[in-house]
Amino acid sequence: MLEKIDGIIIKTKDYGETHKIVTIFSKRIGKFSAIARGAKKPKSRMAAVTQPFIYGQFFVYLSKGLSSIQQGEIIESYRVIREDIMKTAYAAYVVELTDKLLDEKVPNPEIYEQLMATFEWISEHDDVSIPLMMYEMKLYRAGGFAPTVHLCTHCGEKNAPYSFSMVEGGLLCSRCQHVDPEAVPLSNSVVKLLYIFSKVGLERIGNVTVKEETRQLLRSLFDSYYDRYGGYYLKSKKFLNQIAKFSDI
Repeated sequence: MLEKIDGIIIKTKDYGETHKIVTIFSKRIGKFSAIARGAKKPKSRMAAVTQPFIYGQFFVYLSKGLSSIQQGEIIESYRVIREDIMKTAYAAYVVELTDKLLDEKVPNPEIYEQLMATFEWISEHDDVSIPLMMYEMKLYRAGGFAPTVHLCTHCGEKNAPYSFSMVEGGLLCSRCQHVDPEAVPLSNSVVKLLYIFSKVGLERIGNVTVKEETRQLLRSLFDSYYDRYGGYYLKSKKFLNQIAKFSDI
């Protein structure tokens, strides 16, 4: 059945000499893969609309296996992202993580909306560290391994102070810190940020003002947590880390 589907391309792969297999993330269907025949030909009408990060409207023959794209039109090309290496790196990380953590053909309207909001933010801002972590937290929840950030993961205590335990997968209250001596103490403000990341959509956030020291702490926690529970190697993450090291030289 031919269907009209709006979505963003989160992955492309060459197939044969002239075709592509693209992975599209849509609000209604979720993530699905489809073949775009002739999309590798420079003069093909499908060449432009099957590039990574393209938000488009696609006419697709959906099937239980590999679907087929018959036609597509660009709604938003995110040209600003494509022309900036850092923005491209951030966008690549966001879509790769999305592809890794979401199941095929399982709609997730919240993640879809947050992905689109994150792309808009990357397009319009240079500082994307906080929006990235907000999106990551929601993806972790969709993937089934989000940390507990609203109460003590060991006893259920809802009052601060807390520390963050990688072993326990979230917050530990002061009475339970003995469970993990290596748990990282957190200020009340950092705990509140983690809760906001988990529950609040990016569209509700205005200007984000967070101390650099806090950003670095949060980034370290997120990286360590994903390394422990995420399970998927991310090429884009390695590239981001390489860029960060180069920038520090």
